[in-house]
Amino acid sequence: MKETGIPLDQLEKARERLKNRGKITPLLRGETLDHRVGAQVYVKPENLQVTGSFKIRGATNKMLTLGKEALEKGVIAASSGNHALGVSYAAKMLNTKAVIVMPTNAPKIKREKAKALGAEVILHGTTSRERYDKVEELIRAHGYTLIHSYADEDLMAGQGTVGLEILEALPEVDRVVVPLGGGGLLSGVVSAIKGTNPNIQVVGVETEAVPRYTVSLENRRPTTVEIQDTFADGLRVVEPGKRNFEIIQALVDQVITVGESDLRQATKALYMETKLVVEPSAAVGIAAALGGKLQLKKKEKVCFLLSGGNVDEETMIEILKGGSYEGN
Repeated sequence: MKETGIPLDQLEKARERLKNRGKITPLLRGETLDHRVGAQVYVKPENLQVTGSFKIRGATNKMLTLGKEALEKGVIAASSGNHALGVSYAAKMLNTKAVIVMPTNAPKIKREKAKALGAEVILHGTTSRERYDKVEELIRAHGYTLIHSYADEDLMAGQGTVGLEILEALPEVDRVVVPLGGGGLLSGVVSAIKGTNPNIQVVGVETEAVPRYTVSLENRRPTTVEIQDTFADGLRVVEPGKRNFEIIQALVDQVITVGESDLRQATKALYMETKLVVEPSAAVGIAAALGGKLQLKKKEKVCFLLSGGNVDEETMIEILKGGSYEGN
């Protein structure tokens, strides 16, 4: 692997820290989707995590690297939801204060869960830039430590433990498909995969509504994009982190964008065929396959990382009721 990625020893240290904190999620065979996807389907259901998403891994790993003084002052994060839950849960475990700055349009289920975990929730703006401006203001006023949602190596290492688990469960995997928002998950996972076996293909999938990596890779530099309305609320980050971009540009084999209609069909397909409830952000990989943007072979073993399952009841009902399901 190129030196650009996060070193395997850093990923292994993260896995050691995370023992008995959160879950080692199973790798499930999704054979009922084979005929639609065109390959042997496996899914890594991070929606089964204790907080409903992979974010608990990175947040917990980062906070376990902090000193006593930092923990006594408290931590702060900007998040559309899942990172908020990860930080809130980790803060509760470590008996420290968590302040979460969420967008005003954050899903109700994620706001309520963060509060239930004891976090102070502040609603501010609709873009990641607006949220981080508020975060910086609060850090200056109170001395909180920022737990960034994607642009932090300790956080990326925590997320990368998902990749280590995939390889242990299915060392012969041919391709791993990962949802792509800010890039923390993909940066960690691709470092784990390529650091172990460079021949395994790694694909990142983002929504057409916020194509920050597609545009950035075309421009060969991190680029801010305008945000459009999307069901994939967990992928609303408008600009890649510098370190994330460096890793993804160097190591990821392909970045794909998917539209809203394919996203709806994929979320519904996962529910109907695997009986898993995932949020639309988690279904982007399946959406790329169903929409024909991810070209696969029948004998390929393909693992789709399902990043989370914190979806509002109203959103899920709308997706399930919307249009016919083309399952057969």
